[in-house]
Amino acid sequence: MTLPRLKSLQARLLGLLLLLVTLVWLGAAGFVWVDASDELDELLDGHLAQSAALLIVQQTGHGKEPGTSDDHEDDGPVDDAPSLHKYAPRVAFQVFHEGRLTMQSANAGALPMSQMTRGFSTVKLHDKSAWRVFAAQGNEGDVQVFVGEQIDSRDSILWAVLKGVLTPLMYALPLLAVVGWLAVRNGLAPLRHLSQVLTQRQPNALEPVVLNDLPSEVEPVVHSLNALFERIQAMMDSERRFTADAAHELRTPIAAIRTQAQVALGAGADVEQRSRALNYTLAGCDRATHLVEQLLTLSRLETSSAGAPSGLVDVSAMAQRVAADLAMVALGHDQELVLDAPAKAFIQADDMLTSVLLRNLLDNAMRYSPDGAQIHVSVKTDGQHVTLQVEDSGPGLAELEMARLGERFYRVLGTDKTGSGLGWSIIRRIAAVYRAQLEVRRSEQLGGLSVTARWPARVAATNP
Repeated sequence: MTLPRLKSLQARLLGLLLLLVTLVWLGAAGFVWVDASDELDELLDGHLAQSAALLIVQQTGHGKEPGTSDDHEDDGPVDDAPSLHKYAPRVAFQVFHEGRLTMQSANAGALPMSQMTRGFSTVKLHDKSAWRVFAAQGNEGDVQVFVGEQIDSRDSILWAVLKGVLTPLMYALPLLAVVGWLAVRNGLAPLRHLSQVLTQRQPNALEPVVLNDLPSEVEPVVHSLNALFERIQAMMDSERRFTADAAHELRTPIAAIRTQAQVALGAGADVEQRSRALNYTLAGCDRATHLVEQLLTLSRLETSSAGAPSGLVDVSAMAQRVAADLAMVALGHDQELVLDAPAKAFIQADDMLTSVLLRNLLDNAMRYSPDGAQIHVSVKTDGQHVTLQVEDSGPGLAELEMARLGERFYRVLGTDKTGSGLGWSIIRRIAAVYRAQLEVRRSEQLGGLSVTARWPARVAATNP
């Protein structure tokens, strides 16, 4: 059975409740009907058997002594038993003595009511109605008794019994519907209250919804709603930070570009000065472009960390690709870039984002290490974890400075290198998204900074 799809939850619950109650009521009524019918049949069958036994005893008690002639009775008329009750026509009996009908009810007829001589049977009599007949014989076998009852009378008795039981229940159904409606309405009151609270909230109100005495079924809804508000608040905060960060950081390169453009315009015939100003302008554009890319990457990570892309990444292949892309930058500073990676080392992450992580690590190592420095990149795996390590021979950082790495727009004092301080924020955010452990310390081998990222190892589904 398919229930109609009602829009009202209250109507659905009430309809389902009434349907279940009605089905239970019908099932109980059917059970009572069958059980009462069986019990009534047993009772009335027992009554028929008892009546037959009384007739046998009565007929036997009026018998003659052996050898006594009763020929004077052979030709006598058969008397009909008097009808003493309105239901008497629904009951019939016959008594045969030595094959001769000696006693009967008015509605029994002259022919035997059943072909059986013992036991119960259901037969059609002269009025074409169904009768329940019990046949019995006396101990000598000379007395045959038939006692019958109309089956319709049994149905009438059964219906009279059930009517007194089922009628009050039928009148109780409308009352139960009203009580059920009140109970469902009262049970759904917390949902109506929650709806009213949400309707009255302002669009920018993202504080948690607090309601007292919540049913256990409504609590998960409120908790999920509060979690949604929290995520929306975090996303809005991230957008505000992105706007503030972009406005703050882009102010400097844009001002520098404007200044250099003014210098180029005022250079007049001085070609060298104009060329230098234009080169500074291009450098400022590159810096602004790099800054915007970092801000966009960080914003995407903060707003979509729950749904960050993920797949099987070969860290060794990724490291080789990134190192090859930055090799010319290292050569331009006369720096030695060394890569040590095994054949394959798989993790569960995103190839593009892990490339961004390594690219930022190498960019920091090359940017803050002097010319001629050594930079080592190594990938190791022990079957349980995959480790990516970047070391340099630069000046390194103090313990306090290492602890502040990753703060937005934090830059080490005393450095003359350009940058926004967002690179480490991106590194830490990517590591958090893919549950990588980051460790920053002084390099024991090269003396500069050592950064280690460690992921759980994964096995490739197919051998690439």
